[in-house]
Amino acid sequence: MSWPDLVLLRPEWLLALPAIAGLAARLWHRGRDAGDWSRVIDPALLAALAALGRIDRARPGPTGLAALAAAALAVLALTGPAIERRDAAAFRNLDGVVFVLDASPSATGSASWEALRTMGRFGLAALGARPGALVVFAGDAYVASDMTGDTRQVGPTLSLVDTDTVPDPGSRPERGLALAARMLDEAGIIAGDVILLTDGGGIGPASYAAAAAIASRGARLSVVSPDPSLAALAEAGKGRAFALEDGTALATFLAEDARTRRERQDYPLLFRADLGRYLLLLALLPALLLFRRQA
Repeated sequence: MSWPDLVLLRPEWLLALPAIAGLAARLWHRGRDAGDWSRVIDPALLAALAALGRIDRARPGPTGLAALAAAALAVLALTGPAIERRDAAAFRNLDGVVFVLDASPSATGSASWEALRTMGRFGLAALGARPGALVVFAGDAYVASDMTGDTRQVGPTLSLVDTDTVPDPGSRPERGLALAARMLDEAGIIAGDVILLTDGGGIGPASYAAAAAIASRGARLSVVSPDPSLAALAEAGKGRAFALEDGTALATFLAEDARTRRERQDYPLLFRADLGRYLLLLALLPALLLFRRQA
């Protein structure tokens, strides 16, 4: 380790060192001039007492200096001296979730539109460490948010989806499902979930074929819809069907039924090891002098 590798995580604590140095200088000076006695005793009498050995003009005793040394070491510990370590392994979650939102006019103009988006927010909030993505579809499908571990940014994107988001007219859910499956493959997700949020428009044989394809690759397709008949589509995708009022059930499903797998990455993480706690141990050595028994 070289000095350039050493960094201070909390350098603002260095501002306390001048105060401790000032206290040390004052303690030293008071020990040299007999402290407060010089202000209450006549100088001639003080000199006579000193000549008789009644006043100790020696340097400050070890107790005060020990306290200041312990304080200085504690302040240095609080600055957070740290060294960089680049050998920490990085891992990524291989269990991702793609939300496929129906943005066709029949969905965005229906009474269930706000409930569909709310269910999407419930699902996003339950992902935890799982990465998530958002696909929107109408007559065609588009990636609204790529697969990311920072799922907080997906929520605002979902909230902005409206009738004008997808320019292609119609409702082709199979295209949204196919795009979701492709995103899982490209992200290397080996155990994922696809959550279809739809009013049920456009569901047909092609949608069932897309659901079976998702299940065949080890993922699950679940459906959030006001149409109870879409439970058959979720069954084909090896997932579950949720009504619009099943937000808690959806969150529980995504949080507790996750099939989490992690993979070691090729790139290392930059990790900083805080050495401050070792300086605190050193501060205990001068602090022991504060407890010594007086003769």
